[in-house]
Amino acid sequence: MAEEKTFPMTLEGKEKLEKELEELKTTKRAEIIERIKIARSFGDLSENSEYEAAKNEQSILEGRIKEVTNMLNHAEIIDNGAIAEDEVAIGKTVTFQEEDDEPETYQIVGAAESDPFNGKISNESPIAKGLVGHKVGETVTVETPGGDMQVKIISVE
Repeated sequence: MAEEKTFPMTLEGKEKLEKELEELKTTKRAEIIERIKIARSFGDLSENSEYEAAKNEQSILEGRIKEVTNMLNHAEIIDNGAIAEDEVAIGKTVTFQEEDDEPETYQIVGAAESDPFNGKISNESPIAKGLVGHKVGETVTVETPGGDMQVKIISVE
């Protein structure tokens, strides 16, 4: 039998997903049920666009509930206690610089927590894959779809 995929994440990320799941199950689900109930009162369901829209939204919501539940059921909380302080790992924030470019800082998180616009990149991203396991001061070759890049690890927190 195939092994279940685990979802590495920080404790903060798990708590955020738990809050999202609670919101989806209580507030969002109740809102959509109410919209379906109102749309049903409009009569003939075969030509009722409000009903169709609400049912589609309900389907998307239930899919997200299943997805979040699965991630939480298979969450692997990352503990960096055994990893050197200056080593890049999931859950740590790394600052690196490519040659003459400005330094960039990201927290490396599990895919479920990824939010690049807020400085959180997935451990499955090319940059994170290239940096994980390396230490401050090292120059690393990162393979990206746009070509290889040389980056120097400036700090790890």
